[in-house]
Amino acid sequence: MERIYITKEDKITASENNLVNLSLKDGESFENLEPRRLFPVNRPDEYITLLDSEGVEKAVVRNISELNAESRVTICRSLDDYYLVPQITKIVSTAEKYGNLHWVVETDRGRKEFDIRNRNSDIRIYSDGRVRVRDSDDNRYVIDDWQVLDKHSKSLLVADM
Repeated sequence: MERIYITKEDKITASENNLVNLSLKDGESFENLEPRRLFPVNRPDEYITLLDSEGVEKAVVRNISELNAESRVTICRSLDDYYLVPQITKIVSTAEKYGNLHWVVETDRGRKEFDIRNRNSDIRIYSDGRVRVRDSDDNRYVIDDWQVLDKHSKSLLVADM
């Protein structure tokens, strides 16, 4: 099957449960597709795949800016909801517990406690200062710039890497 790239002439509308419907300019349509970023960290507005309920790709958005205004808003809302990631603002405490790291943090959505299985793969620092943390339940957390954290938080982060 040839890959379908979505253009301004195609229409993306909201469906239930964070899914979208796609109507192509040639009249073909697909319902209840899941938008997912192929490059969520490095190119979040490029290469958005639309998957059916079986996980089969039906179409691709090359760049969100190439969509018409209504489709752009629909895709952005769906992606923002799916990729809702709490921002860690403070690391309150960390402890080794049963081979896992146990973190207590303050986020923009309140206090959270979680475990990290593998510090080498689940705590990732990027060159721009961002930190991505993945807990044992596969939830993601982000620190926008670890260097602006308070001294205590920085020392705990560095100790756990």
